[in-house]
Amino acid sequence: MVGLATPAEAATSATATYAKVQDWGTGFEGKWTVKNTGTTSITSWTVEWDFPSGTSVTSAWDADVTASGTHWTARNKSWNGSLAPGASVSFGFNGAGPGAPSNCRINGGSCDGGTIPGDNPPSAPGTPSASNITDTSVTLSWAAATDDKGIKNYDVLRDGTKVATVTGLTYTNTGLTAGTDYSYTVQARDTADQTGPVSGARAVRTTGDGGGGGDKIKLGYFTNWGVYGRNYHVKNLVTSGSASKITHINYAFGNVQNGQCTIGDAYADYDKAYTADQSVDGVADTWDQPLRGSFNQLRKLKARYPHIKVLWSFGGWTWSGGFPQAVQNPAAFADSCYRLVEDPRWADVFDGIDLDWEYPNACGLSCDTSGPAAFKNMMQAMRARFGANNLVTAAITADASSGGKIDKTDYAGAAQYTDWYNVMTYDFFGAFDADGPTAPHSPLTSYAGIPQAGFNSAEAIAKLKAQGVPSGELLLGIGFYGRGWTGVTQSAPGGTATGPAPGTYEQGIEDYKVLKTSCPANGTVAGTAYAHCGSNWWSYDTPSTIGGKMSWAKNQNLGGAFFWEFSGDTANGELVGAINSGLG
Repeated sequence: MVGLATPAEAATSATATYAKVQDWGTGFEGKWTVKNTGTTSITSWTVEWDFPSGTSVTSAWDADVTASGTHWTARNKSWNGSLAPGASVSFGFNGAGPGAPSNCRINGGSCDGGTIPGDNPPSAPGTPSASNITDTSVTLSWAAATDDKGIKNYDVLRDGTKVATVTGLTYTNTGLTAGTDYSYTVQARDTADQTGPVSGARAVRTTGDGGGGGDKIKLGYFTNWGVYGRNYHVKNLVTSGSASKITHINYAFGNVQNGQCTIGDAYADYDKAYTADQSVDGVADTWDQPLRGSFNQLRKLKARYPHIKVLWSFGGWTWSGGFPQAVQNPAAFADSCYRLVEDPRWADVFDGIDLDWEYPNACGLSCDTSGPAAFKNMMQAMRARFGANNLVTAAITADASSGGKIDKTDYAGAAQYTDWYNVMTYDFFGAFDADGPTAPHSPLTSYAGIPQAGFNSAEAIAKLKAQGVPSGELLLGIGFYGRGWTGVTQSAPGGTATGPAPGTYEQGIEDYKVLKTSCPANGTVAGTAYAHCGSNWWSYDTPSTIGGKMSWAKNQNLGGAFFWEFSGDTANGELVGAINSGLG
């Protein structure tokens, strides 16, 4: 809300909004929130308003409040007057009487969105519609805004930035990029140059192949815990350029408890408040909006990149222990998952469900004896409950050893109910075997000296296809991290070690974005890279080895590729770019 002192003056840089927090009949609690909406810091603020006769402030906190008759003035304390751009502060008071504040002013300007005294700002125009979409252009049209003194023109905003000012109700935006997502809004301007609220957003994707195109799936995992120490948020998918190069996101993880799908991290998922600079669309969360957190950011991401579909992934290494109980009643389990995924607060965010059970009828963090049919029964129940219009997928083992995890369950039988499998073709080897031998954690093929037969991507894919899983339902897995040992003297794979190499978050594991400079690759084996630096030995995929793996995946007619997980990539998304360009 920006106030104008006179038509010739620039807008003030602060707003003030009022809320009645509670009312107990004989009195009430009120709260004002002051926000710096400008581009420079402010050092003080003063809020003024009128109460009707019989309504008054009886006590106040976080501001010095005085009165002159029915006119009230609140000035900042010594410690809360300075506000950086986008920052806000609140003060409260207890009041008596039935009235509400009026004639609000902040720092001499209006509090109500740019109102000039005696001249209201225009209304929001209608949400623009899009037509005549080509590789490089789109025509927008919208319903007129209204204003008490008349509309002068309209600003057209693309992805939040003004691209044109027009006097009519249509605009054709040219010079766009093929196969690219854009978001358009419109804002009216009245004859005094006051702007009103922006319209609703219209997502547009230009035709042609501009990344994220083709029929191959390009899926990345986004972790809810990444918003903490890793400081990786949904907006990073935009700033890295990755959003335009993927087709799907798996949001990890929801939990499995007491036979049901449950929330994994409520704060990260739907409560964390994002500031304007952290938000996908540059709009800050408010304290009273119904959905915040990563779910709301994903909603904004999908509005801007409408080709992206999002699945909610449940389970994972830590939370797979709940599956054995859940699959004792597959229909009830599926119903609980459906009700959570389709909760009205966020139903539009998700396009389906992903089940990450590590591992049915085998051992992961714990061992399961549910039998070879349990996984199939679960997927059948999920498909029945979620229906044909939702995606139902699963992350599955890549253990192709004789009698190994692939052999332990009916993945082929479950495939008829599944859109695709994310085959976890990584973590074959690592410093969980502390003394080695050193070996690449994600080999594409076997090689002389590989520590365990069947522990490679090619044999895993071949075994699943041989059992009857269609190749188009298999995605090749890529790790955006390395696994490493220390105490290693041998550069080539097969050396002995004394334990896991140090890592930022966990011993023996490090992100690609760190390893590419801290321990650059100096060799390749079995279609992946390794590096020996000092006494540390690491294996990880690079853009070059990913390119080779994507070529292999296309030759195998696989459905595409997926990766774990976004935050391991560089700030400019070079690994996502390699997957995108490799799959075409």
